[in-house]
Amino acid sequence: MSSQDIPEDKHLPSEQGDAHHAGVAVADDPFADPGLPAHKPRIQDIDERAAKRSERTVAMLFTISMLATIGFIAAYVTIPVDKIVFIFPLGKVSALNFALGLTLGAALFCIGAGAVHWARTLMSDVEVADERHPIQASPEVKAKVMQDFADGASESAIGRRPLIRNTMIGALAMLPLSALVIMRDLGPLPQEKLRKTLWAKGKLLINQNTMEPLRPEDVAVGSLTFAMPEGLEEEQHDFQVQIAKAALMIVRIQPEDIKDKKELEWSHDGIVAYSKICTHVGCPISLYEQQTHHVLCPCHQSTFDLSDGARVIFGPAGHALPQLRIGVNKEGFLEALGDFEEPVGPAFWERG
Repeated sequence: MSSQDIPEDKHLPSEQGDAHHAGVAVADDPFADPGLPAHKPRIQDIDERAAKRSERTVAMLFTISMLATIGFIAAYVTIPVDKIVFIFPLGKVSALNFALGLTLGAALFCIGAGAVHWARTLMSDVEVADERHPIQASPEVKAKVMQDFADGASESAIGRRPLIRNTMIGALAMLPLSALVIMRDLGPLPQEKLRKTLWAKGKLLINQNTMEPLRPEDVAVGSLTFAMPEGLEEEQHDFQVQIAKAALMIVRIQPEDIKDKKELEWSHDGIVAYSKICTHVGCPISLYEQQTHHVLCPCHQSTFDLSDGARVIFGPAGHALPQLRIGVNKEGFLEALGDFEEPVGPAFWERG
């Protein structure tokens, strides 16, 4: 048989076997050289002055992050929501949004930049080849992981460089304050402006249609009249804010039909004054049923009985409408005898 008659797969059996054995040998050696280049030390590894400069740079970045967090809080508290500034090339922007974005971005960036600079210049950068292990770790592997963690902590020099450690802890501890501060938007802080309106003792009741002070004879039985406090003008810059709290509805009921004793005492000759703002989500109430003395909020159909302390008889509203105590002054005009005794509109979180 000539060499030409030998099948192709039977040529050079020794070469195939040698390659096979060589492959097994390489695969079985977990410590074989993976071909990593020789380690080159950084300047920080051989010059402590350079290491100190890197340490101060990292600490400076963490300190800037802390200052930016303080700036975020200061901007949130002090800059008015409606303030607009011109910033080239952005044009007209909200001063508050710009300040919040700038300070929060600086705080986050400096923490990240500080961590990256720390890792690249001061932490160990020696490349280590390690064998793969099964997904389920053995006790030996777990012990090795813990040891690696301890070695990593030691190599990071966090124990020997307290300046970096302390400033990093300060930056990370202060950053969540940004989120904590903006959580105030989940509900109003305790403020008198939520509990007080423009109504006060001696304030005349002004008819919103005629803009004239109301007299008792102007209010007929079964009618619904809307009023606002004396001195409030539509031209005022905060008119909408004030009227949203002080809007009043006035109804005249026969005194014998009033069931609530307090309501009767706070009325004048059957004229009762209640907040026009629904206690569900703050919609203006505008529908009145003469025979039952019920008022209805058109938004979600909350219904209040004005002959019984404006209590809720239907719908999602949480509590009765606040009543305004009224009387008549020497000139014969209806006047308030004080402010509402409880906040108007929907309940808020600090309400007792």
